Formats: sequence, structure tokens, C-alpha cells
Amino acid sequence: MPRLDIDALQTLCAIADHGGVTRAADHMPLSQSAISHKIKRLEDHLNCPLLTRRPGAPLLTEEGSGLVTYARRILSLHDEALASLSRRALSGKIRLGMTEDVTSGDLSKILGRFTRLYPDVSVRTHVRQSLVLSDKIQRGDIDIALMQVFSDEVLPGDQLLYEDRLHWVRSRDLQLNMTRPLPFLSYDADCFYKNRALKTPPGCGLEIVLECASSAGIRSAVLAGLGVALLPARYISDDMEIMDAQMPEMPELSYILRCAPKPSPPVRSLQKTICTSLAPNTPDS
Repeated sequence: MPRLDIDALQTLCAIADHGGVTRAADHMPLSQSAISHKIKRLEDHLNCPLLTRRPGAPLLTEEGSGLVTYARRILSLHDEALASLSRRALSGKIRLGMTEDVTSGDLSKILGRFTRLYPDVSVRTHVRQSLVLSDKIQRGDIDIALMQVFSDEVLPGDQLLYEDRLHWVRSRDLQLNMTRPLPFLSYDADCFYKNRALKTPPGCGLEIVLECASSAGIRSAVLAGLGVALLPARYISDDMEIMDAQMPEMPELSYILRCAPKPSPPVRSLQKTICTSLAPNTPDS
């Protein structure tokens, strides 16, 4: 029975994550030809094609897609096994910030695994809005943060986890008078959606009628017909109407991991663990 090579599996996952051999080469210490050679050897070893190599076709074959699923599990266990051999050497405290949007089941599992691997590292988590977390990073109040920013505000040192699209939405039952200020549902005073929206409002303007820090609360307010809101695509349901054509265009959202300058060894280890497990992926819905 053939055995799977860890480096080859990492290369295949990189191709799947970044959307092709050329893009994978931009993120790996390998040339494009070296990556192609690794995949060809893996295909020969398994006696099946993993990449389609046809213009317009899906990147991965059915076999390749299936192997990527297994590869992610294998690589996760592989990294966990390696980390467990040196876990006693790592100790300290981590101040982690995150937004409500990233407090997903996957992240909880990642933090749980990290805590088991490094029992001498204490992780204290703060759930805040992105603007608050950004300020805390700059002031040195937290060490690392998972948060949202507009794609045009990503910093060179940020680790991109995934992207989403921001849409203007309303209830299908809500009737709007476009000649008057529109009732606007804002996350809260620190909502960076609101700040960008108020800089380029529709001709009639916006009137904030509700502030709520919870995405679930904003969703409920939209469905109740209380006003219009800006929501990431993952929160939009069929009973909402997207009204982007009538409103100012908004930038794409980037979910990022940002570290304070000169991160400690425990912070760097958590950063690597999160990025390996989540990036680039889609947010948990």
C-alpha cells in the first residue's frame, strides 16, 4: 500500500488554498516547477490525477478534493504531535482579542487543542469590536487579535484568514421612502461599518435607529423591518433583500489575525496554530 508524504500533502493543500500552482508558489519556499513536480510524483504514487489541468475546469479532481479533506486532518494531527513533544518548554500568558464573528466552533476547538498542548500557557480572551481591538493592539493591551477590517485597510504584517462581502440589506416587507433619511441599524458606537457608511451616505442620508453589538441582534432587527443594515454575506438569508444597487458601494471584508510588535514565543505559537487551521478558509456560519 502506498504511503503519503507529508510535504506533498502540504503542497496539495497550498494549491487548494491559494487557487493554483502559481499562487501556491508565491506563498511557499518552492518554485512553481518544484510544486508541479511534487504533485506529479504524488499522482504517480497514487495512480490517479489530483489536478484537472484543463482551462475552465475545477482546480481539483474528485480524487484530489477528497485527498485534500484527508490531508488537512493528517497535517493537523502531524503538527499537534510535533508540538506535543516540546509543549513543556512553552509557558507564559497570552491576551487574545476577537470579534463576535470569529467566536466559532472551529476556533473554540483550536483554542482547546492549543491549551491541551501547552498547559503552561494561559490564554485570556476578550470579545470586542474590531476598532476596539485595533486600538488595544496599538496600545499593547492585547497581544494578538482576530478581527475584521476592510480589505483596503489590511496591514503588511496581517495574516489573512478569509474574506467576505458586505451588503446593504432590508426586510422584504420594509417600505422605504428614498427621499428621506433611511433608518439605519448599527452594531454600536465602535462599528466601523457605520463609520464608512456615514462618510458616503445615500443622497437622502442615514438616521441611526438602533445600536446593537450582536450580529444576531442586527439580523433580528432587519427581519423585523426596523431599518436597513450592512451585513456580511454569511448572515444574509432568503427573507432579506439585498439593496446594493441603491446604496453606496462598500469594500470587501477581510478577517485577519494581527499581532502586537515583537510577539512572544507563546503568541507566535498560537498565531501559527490558528493560521494553519483556519487560513484561508470561510467563516463558520
